[in-house]
Amino acid sequence: MRITLGERVTEDDLAIYREVLLQKCQLEQDNLQRTPETIQFGKHVIDTWYSSPFPQEYAKLNVLYMCEFCLKYMKSGAELRRHQRKCALRHPPGLEIYRDGDLAMFEVDGNEQRLYCQSLCLLAKLFLDHKTLYFDVESFLFYVMTKRDTRGHHVVGYFSKEKHNQACYNLSCILTMPQYQRLGYGRFLIDFSYLLSRVEQTTGTPEKPLSDLGRVSYQRYWCSAVLSFLYLNRYGSLTLEGISKETGLSVGDAVQALRNLGFIWYRRVARTFTPIVCIDWRLVDRHHERRKGSPKRIELREMCLRIQRVSSTMSHTGFHEVEHPTTNNGTGVGGGGGLVP
Repeated sequence: MRITLGERVTEDDLAIYREVLLQKCQLEQDNLQRTPETIQFGKHVIDTWYSSPFPQEYAKLNVLYMCEFCLKYMKSGAELRRHQRKCALRHPPGLEIYRDGDLAMFEVDGNEQRLYCQSLCLLAKLFLDHKTLYFDVESFLFYVMTKRDTRGHHVVGYFSKEKHNQACYNLSCILTMPQYQRLGYGRFLIDFSYLLSRVEQTTGTPEKPLSDLGRVSYQRYWCSAVLSFLYLNRYGSLTLEGISKETGLSVGDAVQALRNLGFIWYRRVARTFTPIVCIDWRLVDRHHERRKGSPKRIELREMCLRIQRVSSTMSHTGFHEVEHPTTNNGTGVGGGGGLVP
C-alpha cells in the first residue's frame, strides 16, 4: 500500500503513523503467541487463553510451573518438585470463612498477603481478557474457593472486591479455573458475594462495566435470584425494597431482572404510561423445578458461614470469625473443625 502525503501531513507524522501500525501488529502477534502457553498447576496441565505479565524470564517459557498452594511460579518441573517437598502451605493464607463438606472459602487480605494475591492476579490474567489489576492489591479482599482432599485445599476459583468503595460494589473480578468450569462453581462464587452483602445488611452489585460474558452471567443470576424469591414469597407482600433486602441485589439490578423476565408491563393512564408488575407464576414454578433437578447446582448454605456481622470499627471488613457447633467427634460443620495442616 502506497501512502501519499497530503498538504498537512509531514514526514514526522508519517513516521509516527508507521510506528503505531508496527506496535499494533506486534500486539496482535503477542496475543496469538500467548506467554506462557501452558501452566502446570497441581495435577492439571492447562493451556492458557491470554498472555499475562509475568517477569520476562518466566513469561517466555512454553510451560510455567506453579505451586497450587502458595502460587509461587517456577521454570522447571524439577524446581517445582523440590519446592513441594519444602512448602508447608496447604490452604490459601487467610481466614477460612466457609466450610461445607470438602468445599471451603478463604478471605485473603491483599495488604497482608501481597505476594500471594499478586500471583493470583497474574494467574487469573491467563484466562481473563480484560483484567488490568495485577500488583496494586493492597486495597482488595480476595475470596478464594477451594476443594479439600488429603493433600490440602485446591484452588477452584476466586473473586475479589474493594475494601472501601462508595458504589456498593460487592465484586471486582471473578475467575473459575478452566478445569472446574461448567460445574456450577461460578454461580456459587456470585451467590457468595451476595451472601456477604446480606450479612453486611446492605445490597451489592458487580463493578462496572461488565464484559459481555459477565453481563450475560449476571443477568442470568439476577433473574434466577428474583424467581427464587418470588417462589418463597408467593403469598406475601411484594416490593422492590423487599426483593432487594432478601436477595442482596440492588434495586436497579432487581428491576433489570423483572424487565428481562417480562414481568414489567406498562399501562396507559391518560397521556402517561405507568409501569406495573405482572408475574407469570408458571415461569416461577418451572424455574423452581429446574433448579431442584439440576445436577450442577451447588447449594450455598448460610449456616456454614463462619463469620458474623460486627461493628465496622472493630475490623476493616466488618466481620469476625465465629465457631461452629461441633459434633460428638469434635469436628465442625461439614466434617472438619480445623484447617488441613
